[in-house]
Amino acid sequence: MTSFRALAAKELRALFVSPIAYAVIAVFLLLTGYTFAVTLFLTKQATLSHIFFQAAMQMVLLVPLVTMRQFAEERRSGTLELLLTAPVREGEVVLAKFVASMAMLLAMIALTGVYALVLGVLGRPDWGPVYGGYLGLVLLAAALVSIGLAVSALTTNQIVAAVASLGLFGLLWAIDSWAAILPAPVDNWVLGLSLLARFTPFAVGAMYASDAGFFLVLILLGLFLTVRALVRR
Repeated sequence: MTSFRALAAKELRALFVSPIAYAVIAVFLLLTGYTFAVTLFLTKQATLSHIFFQAAMQMVLLVPLVTMRQFAEERRSGTLELLLTAPVREGEVVLAKFVASMAMLLAMIALTGVYALVLGVLGRPDWGPVYGGYLGLVLLAAALVSIGLAVSALTTNQIVAAVASLGLFGLLWAIDSWAAILPAPVDNWVLGLSLLARFTPFAVGAMYASDAGFFLVLILLGLFLTVRALVRR
């Protein structure tokens, strides 16, 4: 645990010293804040569903910027080999980078809580979809980070890692569009892999254990593949 805490602290410092973290947070809050203000004044509806969908889509685009350097840059510079020769396990290294990345994304998500406070002051929102939406964003962020780390662990180039992660995220987000042209039961299998289809119930307040389980499996799978990529280095 001591080595893990030291690794996690190191990764947190490295992440928040980088201007990428602040740029990602600033862009995320700027876009969601603009949409929230415009929608609130135009529709007068006390809901955050549209914000949750926009935030989820922004994560698909922005998370690759967070995970791209986690392993790729260290592998390119040779510091990863030095780190892995220290008395730490590959799993500890992966979890430390996962925790650091999630800390940044959780801070980013938490800052949008001001929108919920505004709705609570100005109206009477249905809090069920609000709670569900935030839970969905956290699960989606964790799933994207774990997959992004696995991609980063397989390459030595940050740009390649970012582009590959973005392509994979985009495919998983929009794969439900393929379900309409596929025969049964393949269409249901493909639909079940869609991040959008799995996230939608959270954003509208109709949460299902199967959707939460899907994200948890995706998180564990991504972390497992990342560890295996480091073991086979």
